[in-house]
Amino acid sequence: MIGQAIEAKVAGVAYRRIAVRLGVHADTVRGWLRRFCERAGVVRAHFTRWAVALDPEIGPMLPAGSGIADALEAIAVAVRAWVLRFGPGDPWRIACRLSGGGLLATRAPA
Repeated sequence: MIGQAIEAKVAGVAYRRIAVRLGVHADTVRGWLRRFCERAGVVRAHFTRWAVALDPEIGPMLPAGSGIADALEAIAVAVRAWVLRFGPGDPWRIACRLSGGGLLATRAPA
């Protein structure tokens, strides 16, 4: 659910509209998105390292247009590298696994 909110935010959807779509309180969605935005650089770096570790020939990741879009792109590339190596799975569960469950944690690094 948090992953869907992040994807919608990157697509330009306002947090209140995301909350309605997901059936979640707007303040909850705003908190998720705020944390993701605050940690976007750390998230991008973490998942970029995973992408390279899983596929050393991955090549450069080009900017996606904003800090949060870059972070989401890094997550997507790392998840794709995981799937190519280990087989299919739910993208956000794989992302959670690669982050040690700390994708949106407030104190632990990604």
